[in-house]
Amino acid sequence: MADSGTYTIIHLFSNAAFTFLPILIAVSAARVFGGNLFLGAVIGMIMVHPDLMNAWSVATAESVPQATAWFGLYNIDLVGYQGHVIPVVIAVWFMSALEKKLHKIVPEIIDLFVTPLVTVLVTGYLTLTIFGPVFSFIENGVLDGVRYLITLPFGIGAALAGAIYPFTVVAGVHHMYNALEAGLLSADGINTWMPIATAANVAQGAAALAAALKAKNQKMKSLALPASLSAFMGITEPAIFGVNLRLFKPFLAGAIGGACGALVAGITGIGATAYGITGIFGYLITTNYTLQYTLVMAVAVAVAFVISWFLYREEKPAEKTETKAEIREEVRTEPYTVYAPIEGTVIPLSEVPDETFAAEVLGKGAAIRPAKGEVKAPVSGTVTTLFETKHAVGITSEDGVEILIHVGINTLELGGKYYDAHVSEGDTVKAGDLLLTFDMEQIQAAGYETVTPVIISNTDDYADVKNLKMGTTRSMEPILKVNKE
Repeated sequence: MADSGTYTIIHLFSNAAFTFLPILIAVSAARVFGGNLFLGAVIGMIMVHPDLMNAWSVATAESVPQATAWFGLYNIDLVGYQGHVIPVVIAVWFMSALEKKLHKIVPEIIDLFVTPLVTVLVTGYLTLTIFGPVFSFIENGVLDGVRYLITLPFGIGAALAGAIYPFTVVAGVHHMYNALEAGLLSADGINTWMPIATAANVAQGAAALAAALKAKNQKMKSLALPASLSAFMGITEPAIFGVNLRLFKPFLAGAIGGACGALVAGITGIGATAYGITGIFGYLITTNYTLQYTLVMAVAVAVAFVISWFLYREEKPAEKTETKAEIREEVRTEPYTVYAPIEGTVIPLSEVPDETFAAEVLGKGAAIRPAKGEVKAPVSGTVTTLFETKHAVGITSEDGVEILIHVGINTLELGGKYYDAHVSEGDTVKAGDLLLTFDMEQIQAAGYETVTPVIISNTDDYADVKNLKMGTTRSMEPILKVNKE
């Protein structure tokens, strides 16, 4: 029963994420743009602060509170940004850029206090007075366009919307459709967008399923099958990003299948009585159109599956013909010796432009100014640490020496941009194996040093760490010697 306590509690669970959606989007955007996640969350909280009128209440409100902005230059509506996506992303992008700039120009002694304060103050004010009003207007214009599109006769508009939908998922702006669905429910009492979204979602699932059944590669099967099931339940990101977009042809097949299913939805005029769920669970909110809803999904699934099945061809691994040039010469290593992981110029740690490394707080070692964007294993051993941002890797040698290779200074702030990892935590590697690659030019263009400390992180376990070489070095030349006694 809708008035029962259990229903009230479950309903609270169901819309919690939508109520605070700007906060979730802000945190995610901060991670992508390399900003502080907590500052991103604060910006999201500002945009849904309870002192602002809830955006869902504006349509029925007699009046909307206002405030003057920029010293009386104009007025702004004090309305929250529930259900909005684009204004949040723009605000956090600006916040991340401002934070990085302040970290570089604010003296370190006051950076911890000044940077967060100024970042939130400036970004928050600009968000409520410029970013929010401007980009919510643009976003509302997009939603009005979509609303007009799905009302075109003969289901043509619905078909176009079904084809476009997966591309908005790739762009990460599909959450804004919640506002469209809420508007349709409040205006017409029926959500005609939900069946279109369902068609697009299950079509991507069917395309991934076809790829899974046709693939002989077990890794692809194990990835595509659960991703397909997730899409049938309404969550398409695993299928789109994990399978279809990588293979591309299944993604296009899903878009075509979504268009066909949405065409049926547009012709039959079906709709839902709520929003927030699609796929198989959508039966719960389309009880007046069960047969039509089934037909929508059946058409979308059939078309996407057949097209994906015929378009997808699994690439055969290229046959390797080993030549002397392709066979890596195994590096002969000495016990308790660390070899240069990067080609470049070896310098003392004291010359590293970071006090933590220069003062040997993390351990003794050396640093290298890279001449090439490749990091190789300096010893044979096990990869014990791989940072999520791929800018640093830790290895424990077969002798028990723990080595940290940190590519660049403050490059954690890049959030993984310009780095690629070729190993995973727990991998066993031989000296000379490729660990990481990085784009030196892009990192330097972003304003970061590429000097790379090579640290013996368990220095205290040994009597001494001796530098074997300074100046120009090729990769895999000995640079450090660890003395046990």
